[in-house]
Amino acid sequence: MGRGVSESLRLDKLLWFLRLAKTRSIAQERVAAGHIRLNGRRVERAAQAVSIGDVLTLPLGSRVAVVEVLALPLRRGPAPEAQGCYRMLDASAQTALAGADQPLADPPGDPPP
Repeated sequence: MGRGVSESLRLDKLLWFLRLAKTRSIAQERVAAGHIRLNGRRVERAAQAVSIGDVLTLPLGSRVAVVEVLALPLRRGPAPEAQGCYRMLDASAQTALAGADQPLADPPGDPPP
């Protein structure tokens, strides 16, 4: 039986594939501890199915991130590939993830010198 495109993915596997958890074991622990919300509902099962369009709320460092799933990855690939599969819905977490001390876009007005 060949591996086709799936319509859902286990939550722990998704967190690991998207590089939102360093290991799959850590992802499973976070889910079991009740730290993850899927579409506003607390999830305690690592096997919970996640689909495209679902919204995850999870702790990332000292912040809480709200993430929309745009695509289901087939593997744990490089960071740019993983980042293309989700969208941060809160700008503060997006700035923190980028490691930037500056705003994400230049303010309108005069161009920099």
